[in-house]
Amino acid sequence: MASLIHPVKIFGGSASDSLTKSICEYYGCMPGELTVNRFSDGEFQPNFQESVRGCDLFIVQSTYPTSDNIMELLMAIDAAKRASANYITAVIPYYGYARQDRKDKPRVSIASKLVADLLGTAGANRVMTMELHAPQIQGYFNFPVDHLESSIIFVPYIRALSQDNLVIAAPDVGASNRIREVAKALNLPMVICDKERKRANEIANMTVIGDVEGKDVVLIDDIIDTGGTLCKAGAMMMEKGANSVRALCCHPVLSGKAYENIQNSVLTELVVTDTIPLKQHIDKIKVLSVAPLFARAIRNVHENGSISSLYNQVFTSQTNLDLKQNQ
Repeated sequence: MASLIHPVKIFGGSASDSLTKSICEYYGCMPGELTVNRFSDGEFQPNFQESVRGCDLFIVQSTYPTSDNIMELLMAIDAAKRASANYITAVIPYYGYARQDRKDKPRVSIASKLVADLLGTAGANRVMTMELHAPQIQGYFNFPVDHLESSIIFVPYIRALSQDNLVIAAPDVGASNRIREVAKALNLPMVICDKERKRANEIANMTVIGDVEGKDVVLIDDIIDTGGTLCKAGAMMMEKGANSVRALCCHPVLSGKAYENIQNSVLTELVVTDTIPLKQHIDKIKVLSVAPLFARAIRNVHENGSISSLYNQVFTSQTNLDLKQNQ
């Protein structure tokens, strides 16, 4: 178990370099030096440029596509283990392949379980992540998982809107549990969009369960990919008489025509976090940093403090986390 007698070092992979620097700024340390040597054939080799012997390491890397980001993280963990690090925590702000969490058709992989097994095999002692697509993914690991929830950031943001007619909305039935606690904490009503898909990223039809007439709707989800679901849900809310619709999504995957879809949608704004860096910036997208949250969580883990306290304080009062907003 991590102990105060072991120094903390925080390293960032190439997919989360900017976020790692921000986390270290809030934590009060310099990021460790980790380089990635790349070869002409496409292979690469993570290399720690300082001793990690006897240290408690936190390696920050989101595993959004490509899969090189996952491989880089695994190799960095393996290198740390072989360099005699005391305790290795994989800090994965966005856990890729989380949507492949079950066998929903014949002859497919449960990729999120596979990634969990690979992290353990590589040598990780712990995983810290945020807003898993399905919370039960934590059960795929045979070691501790610290699961941070986006509500820690989004609840204070919604409070700050200071609008009287707010209603919290789930873009699909699967997100209903995610928004129920948020609506309860804010003492707001909730509605649900029920959607049916033809195939991945393609919606066949959608209906709204609940009343949105005259309301300012806040859609909340864990991931925004192509933006099709949120844009269609927003348009439907407006057709049902909503005053406005905004969306809050933790992980901005934003693939395909997502940026175009968001810019041309009825959404007032899309609020995301920096678990994944944006490919481009548009007027409708606001970014809230998760760096202060992860810095606090890393400190609590190292000092054997409570992680749930970060969650509980948001639901009892205004959070005292310094939630930096980037435009």
